Amino acid sequence: MDFYRTRFTEKLNESLKAVSPIIAIVVLLSFTITPVPASILLLFLFGAVLLIAGMMLFTLGAELSMTPMGERVGTKMANTMHLGTVLLLCFLLGFIITVSEPDLQVLAEQVPSIPNSVLILSVACGVGFFLAVAMVRMLFSVPLSVFLILFYIIVFVFTLFAPEDFLAVAFDSGGVTTGPMTVPFIMALGIGFAAVRSDKHAEDDSFGLVALCSVGPILAVLLLGLVYQPEGTGYTPAPLPDIRDSVELWQCFKSGFPAYFKEIALSLLPIAVFFAVFQVFSLKLKKKTLVKIVIGIAYTYAGLVLFLTGVNVGFMPAGNFLGQTIAALPYRFILIPIGMVMGFFIVKAEPAVYVLMEQVEEITSGAISGKAMGISLSCGVAVSVGLSMFRVLTGLSIFWFIIPGYIIAVCLSFFVPKIFTAIAFDSGGVASGPMTATFLLPFAIGACQAAGGDIVRDAFGIIAMVAMTPLIAIQILGAVYQVRLRKSKAAHPLLPPYLDGLGEDDIIEL
Repeated sequence: MDFYRTRFTEKLNESLKAVSPIIAIVVLLSFTITPVPASILLLFLFGAVLLIAGMMLFTLGAELSMTPMGERVGTKMANTMHLGTVLLLCFLLGFIITVSEPDLQVLAEQVPSIPNSVLILSVACGVGFFLAVAMVRMLFSVPLSVFLILFYIIVFVFTLFAPEDFLAVAFDSGGVTTGPMTVPFIMALGIGFAAVRSDKHAEDDSFGLVALCSVGPILAVLLLGLVYQPEGTGYTPAPLPDIRDSVELWQCFKSGFPAYFKEIALSLLPIAVFFAVFQVFSLKLKKKTLVKIVIGIAYTYAGLVLFLTGVNVGFMPAGNFLGQTIAALPYRFILIPIGMVMGFFIVKAEPAVYVLMEQVEEITSGAISGKAMGISLSCGVAVSVGLSMFRVLTGLSIFWFIIPGYIIAVCLSFFVPKIFTAIAFDSGGVASGPMTATFLLPFAIGACQAAGGDIVRDAFGIIAMVAMTPLIAIQILGAVYQVRLRKSKAAHPLLPPYLDGLGEDDIIEL
């Protein structure tokens, strides 16, 4: 019990530190330049309470269940199974997890010209295929940059022929499908696969799965755009709620809970069944370990229900209203710095970000600190939201940002340590999670409405931008790390060769 009490306290402090800044920003704006109706502010504050509780439970649950499940399954698959069987299981795993990813349901509603089931199944096939490709890369130690260059060339060739209304939605899909449900399990699966290798690049190759899985949805949506040739993909935002008393406030959340109880149950069920089959036929873990995993799954379930209810019911109206109000001001370009400040802090509230940072610290033995990663991610997301607000106000195509951004990211991959490239491309999918989809996207939509722009072309794409800039920011962190390491080695020329792999802090300590 002491263990759980200590972990609860730690996770609660993390959640409060992550969410408090965005609460403070919204409250400050509501009392200054953007007066917010009491009903919307109350929805936001109540949603924030649910978000804090949900984030606390989710991060603890992922630590207790999703990570050990993924690592054990990955190690067992890589150790005992035929390559063809491994690839088939990876495809099935990627497919069933993606079908049940809650954020994908939101995306499906934004493309009315394509039936929801067709879009969801196509995107799931894309993720399943690329998860299998990622495992091939890992097993044969192929550099991640080779695959990234190849597949992004294919992506940008397809963008030349796809309808313009599909471009932003396609790139957004790469972010929403690698959500809080899939990221912890897929990343742990990669660590498990890498554990069976003993070469020096095993740690580097344990990352990169999320990066490649994010390519599949982009290609799938672009291909669907070519097949269906839609005449219009208009988007009609939901009306803002008008709440008169506390009973109606509770009714808003009460009506949302059943939907998310069902969605998260359907999301967790495929992973639980997949693990149960492995447990019965292959893993055969001890009872104590199984109990711990079951408790972790329960925490994960409760946390995601609270988190997604809070952000969908409480945060979406607040984001939409703030965007509309700020963009309607005479000095509407203040939208850019405000968006940057929001982006800097909101990424800290993404639940899967903490999972990534903890796994990075663990796999690198602390050589890459979670704090440095967090700051780099925040800076990257701040820039991406600022550029997205500039797009909303000017109507510039997302092409002017996405193509140069990915070219810079791929070029950097040739000059920084491989592990930073893999972590960077993983972090893009992790940063563009439910907080981006349910607060920043409505914020951009509201601003686009007030500015008189095209919502599908100008507001959509913010998730893609949030997924892109961390690729550059984390690799810049890698370049700085590499320069500092070279200076340390130059200052200590008598270090023996077996210390070459140590970081600067380790060298100084020695």
